[in-house]
Amino acid sequence: MDFANGDIVKILSSIWAQIEIFLNSMVLPSRLWQFGIIAACFALAHLGRIWLAPKVDDWGRRRELSTRQLRWLILLRKRLRGFLFIVFAWASVFVLEATKGFYSWRFLVVLAATLVTAWLVVGLVARLIRNALLRGIVRWGAWIWVTLYYLGLWDETVRLLNGTAVEFGDFRITAYGVLKALVLTTILLSVARIISGQTSARLRTNEDISPSMSELVIKVMQVLLYGAALFIGIKAVGFDLTGLAVLSGAIGVGLGFGLQKVVSNLVSGVIILLDKSIKPGDVISLGETFGWINSLGARYVSVVTRDGKEYLIPNEDLITGQVVNWSHSNEFVRIDLPFGTSYHDDPHLVRKLAVEAAQSVNRVLKNRPTVCHVTGFGNSSIDYLLRFWITDPVEGLTNVRGQVFLALWDTFKANGISIPFPQREVRVLEGSQLDLQQAPETHSENSPQEN
Repeated sequence: MDFANGDIVKILSSIWAQIEIFLNSMVLPSRLWQFGIIAACFALAHLGRIWLAPKVDDWGRRRELSTRQLRWLILLRKRLRGFLFIVFAWASVFVLEATKGFYSWRFLVVLAATLVTAWLVVGLVARLIRNALLRGIVRWGAWIWVTLYYLGLWDETVRLLNGTAVEFGDFRITAYGVLKALVLTTILLSVARIISGQTSARLRTNEDISPSMSELVIKVMQVLLYGAALFIGIKAVGFDLTGLAVLSGAIGVGLGFGLQKVVSNLVSGVIILLDKSIKPGDVISLGETFGWINSLGARYVSVVTRDGKEYLIPNEDLITGQVVNWSHSNEFVRIDLPFGTSYHDDPHLVRKLAVEAAQSVNRVLKNRPTVCHVTGFGNSSIDYLLRFWITDPVEGLTNVRGQVFLALWDTFKANGISIPFPQREVRVLEGSQLDLQQAPETHSENSPQEN
């Protein structure tokens, strides 16, 4: 490790000498005059912000702005003082250029206006990065670089960082290389995320590409973009990746045994996307879970149920288990509804009324036949099976069954059709005795009704 050698001391001495020269020049009348101009520009920008901010708020309230426009308006309001300072500072530069021919009379004003402009631009561009940590790394790194560059200290800073290094045999890693790799990787990851997000949104809205294929393309694109960003970032440090071949092979074997389930779920996710067995929006049943596919992940599938719960089902379970896909090949779903009526009622009339009752429910399809069949003669009723079709299982099955049951009840009641319930008669034969004192003890809540 060579943190303190002769070259670093010379670099630090050179930087300090430039700082001393700069500080000594600040006491000149022309420099003091420019400090006053900069302070006046800041005061005017502060007063202008106090006066202009409420007007910007009123302007935004009077207009119907989208969420993105509202965010940019809030961002502009927060940086209003910086915008006003840039306007006043560059206006002062033009005035000084017209009245004072020497550049030394406007040097500090130009430097202040340039730095604030660069800082403001960096802050606005960094807002495109959604991740707060990545945004902070890019913003602060760019601010430091801009400041050192315009102060003329960037070359000395690079030499100083290159002189600060750690050596491992023939491999030497410098502080400048680490910082460059960190900033470069962050920028590349941010760009990859922006490209991935924009492309994913377009692929998901493209009707010519199936949902399964679009998800597969999105996953492959994300792996390639993020992998390339990390690879370029590591190469920027100067690290030789070929030396990791043997080590990565040994680590890969160990991880293969330890992460069998993870790999199995990843491979199962790719198979699901390729065979298009399920896709976002499909309504599925898996065991006691009934809901619709919200998203397909690399490791799991998100299933949202009617009660608002979100189940994260591993991809392997969808490949190896039995899954009922209610909307795999088409959107039509048939529902069977059993019921029974009394033996005194005409079964032909019952079937006709049952079909009409089902057709009166809004969610029941009219263009697909609703049928009612006699399925048997029960102990106390004639048993029927009513079959009808719907196309929106995602809206629920229990509620549509309940609506059809209510329609049957209203129709049967209006036409005198009775729905029987089981009854039992208990007869006491001649010559037998009934012990009334023990009867309550032998009867239970589920005992048959005595007539």
